[in-house]
Amino acid sequence: MGAKLSGPRGGKTIAQNADINVTPFVDIMLVLLIIFMVAAPLATVSIRLDLPPASPPPPGAEFEEPVVINIQRYGDLFVGRGDQLTQSSIASLPVDVCAALGGGACQEERVFVRADAEVMYNDFMTVMNTLQQSGFLKVGLINEDIE
Repeated sequence: MGAKLSGPRGGKTIAQNADINVTPFVDIMLVLLIIFMVAAPLATVSIRLDLPPASPPPPGAEFEEPVVINIQRYGDLFVGRGDQLTQSSIASLPVDVCAALGGGACQEERVFVRADAEVMYNDFMTVMNTLQQSGFLKVGLINEDIE
């Protein structure tokens, strides 16, 4: 016949199963895995990089110093090539950079920015925004090790 249920006086009792049913948990985890696998490629952002060519210049090619904008500790700006730097200001920065590049289509040329470690972030971003608003989109940053 069937299993007999009885109380504490004796007889057979049905044993209780205290194990956790993990099947719903595994199902939820697999669904989440699939959602993240589908969503991950959509979250990537492509950034266009303008890298220099991999081949070195031919021997004997003349190397021209790049135009550098130096931002000093207290916000003073200097623009020029190599050691020939002239003082500038935010208002005259685009004109001074164009003059240092030699005029013409100066917005197509690459400009480098070097800043002291103590420069305020606002001063740095003001220079970067001024360059961008003036059409200088090829801007490189110069990093120097601090000892």
